[in-house]
Amino acid sequence: MKAYAVLYERGDRNWSAYVPDLPGCVATGKTREEVEQRIREAIAFHIEGLVMDGEPVPEPTVEAGTISVPA
Repeated sequence: MKAYAVLYERGDRNWSAYVPDLPGCVATGKTREEVEQRIREAIAFHIEGLVMDGEPVPEPTVEAGTISVPA
């Protein structure tokens, strides 16, 4: 099993997510929970397409974290 970093962004009326290690793998949803489920499905679909096309599946390389700073 591979673990890919997912970046989430909150918009005015929805959420979006993308996977830096899988260019073009994106999802949107009305809530964070919805976009989490959709990006999970998008990752599986994206990898399935790469395999079907005989393309290599990129290894996860991106790591994400948060840093707290004084406001």
